Amino acid sequence: MKMALDEARAAGTSGEVPVGAVLVKDGEVIASDHNRRAETGDPSAHAEVLVLRAAGEGSGDWRLDGTTLYITLEPCAMCAGAIVLARVGTVVFGASDPVAGAGGSAYNILQDGKLGFRPEVISGIMQDECKSVLKKFFDGIR
Repeated sequence: MKMALDEARAAGTSGEVPVGAVLVKDGEVIASDHNRRAETGDPSAHAEVLVLRAAGEGSGDWRLDGTTLYITLEPCAMCAGAIVLARVGTVVFGASDPVAGAGGSAYNILQDGKLGFRPEVISGIMQDECKSVLKKFFDGIR
């Protein structure tokens, strides 16, 4: 999660909403990134989607079985759907998102089961640090 926080801080420094993600398999980081929507003009350039794309391209397989995805903020519906469809084994997130979170707060796409796969979900890891990065960013633009 510390690496995901570093990615989130990098996003905030460049004017992006500070969310970072790191994908790990067998104790090794296979992809990491942060939000890049403003940078790329791509509305789907959320940290999670970018990490899933990089991991799939790097492995040559869309199935990311046995991986753990660390995210500083609970994934949105788009990202949660992509995570489930990629078959990420475990999702670990820091801050909950009661407005748009799809990992159990506003929605529960990660555990729904209708998509045929349910990753393990662990929430609240380094929650205060993750919230602080987001709060600092949004306080700065208000």
